[in-house]
Amino acid sequence: MFEYFPKNNYVWNFAVVGALNSGGRIDEVDRACRPLTDIASGNEDVGTVDFLRSWTAMVDALVAAADVDAKNGHVRAAGQAYARAANYLITAERMQQAGTPEREATYQRCLDLMELSFELDDPLTRRVEIPFRDTTLPAYYTRPAEGEGPIPAMIMWNGLDSTKEHQYLSEHNQELAAHGIATLMVDCPGSGEALRKQGLTSQINSEEWASACVDFLEADPLIDAQRIGIVGWSLGGYYAPRAAAFEDRLALCVAWGANHNWGKVQRRRVEREGERPVPHYWDHVMWVWGETDLDAFLTMADDVHLDGVVEKITVPFLIAHGSNDRQIPVEYARRSYDQAVNSPRRELRIFTPEEGGCEHIGLDNLGHVSSFVADWVADAFAEMTSAG
Repeated sequence: MFEYFPKNNYVWNFAVVGALNSGGRIDEVDRACRPLTDIASGNEDVGTVDFLRSWTAMVDALVAAADVDAKNGHVRAAGQAYARAANYLITAERMQQAGTPEREATYQRCLDLMELSFELDDPLTRRVEIPFRDTTLPAYYTRPAEGEGPIPAMIMWNGLDSTKEHQYLSEHNQELAAHGIATLMVDCPGSGEALRKQGLTSQINSEEWASACVDFLEADPLIDAQRIGIVGWSLGGYYAPRAAAFEDRLALCVAWGANHNWGKVQRRRVEREGERPVPHYWDHVMWVWGETDLDAFLTMADDVHLDGVVEKITVPFLIAHGSNDRQIPVEYARRSYDQAVNSPRRELRIFTPEEGGCEHIGLDNLGHVSSFVADWVADAFAEMTSAG
């Protein structure tokens, strides 16, 4: 994995690589990171506010130039710049401790920039709200240019510390759109707007969110209700298989990072085994799950696993995992595959250092993994069509 900062600061380097592999430009990222080199050599939790302010300064300049482009009618250049600015802001926002004063305003600015980007450069994507309980799940919805319908769709869920903005900026929706597949990128409870704006915390039974997402897609006359699948990355590698096991309207499932026993990973992190995805880690996970006591959180997390669950998956199931994933051991990918005995089309794809995509969710070569996943999904949907 490309490591910008010295002394093997995994958490900060992981964030930088994520920005670069989500449409960031190396010169812009370098200008944001260069003032942080000395700070990054210390504890991963220290200096995250400095990180936010340095990246925000770079974004301010980028947005000012985009505003001029928009005023002059150069809407494509402006829309692309607004998207990159959102990418940089969501990268910096993700690094902040829960409750950091600047965090809320930063996230709102990111939302506003995404809307500008859609308006100017991506008419196929729009913000939607999925009815859920007495509130909604915010989402971005990309439909391919309209042609012959009905078309298949994928529900895309993020993980512990990502958002629908990360999903969109990964361009996986564009990979799927090239195959004629729609993508519903959702902030499920515990992530993105659902957590930040609505206070919806995570839960073990993700099938409840899946049902709401399927209901939403079934109401769209362009969507083929028999070909709705789900993909989840990182902690979504737990959420998505759990949903596919218990929501029988889902036609296929992808675990993009096999989070077979997330509870066990938390126990290992208490013992300082493995890398953590974000600074201020324990504050973050308790915020996501709505817990206030670490011991109570760990007890709850013991039940966040897929033993006895993936056996219930009866649809095509792909597990994509990096061989050098320093957050989630590759053994969990093999366990999910071994236990998914009732899937009619299960596949385990482990990405190696030689090809790239070997880190957590393949973030070191995200486009490579994204293309593979999109091709697999398209092939699986095509087989369903051929089978009638």
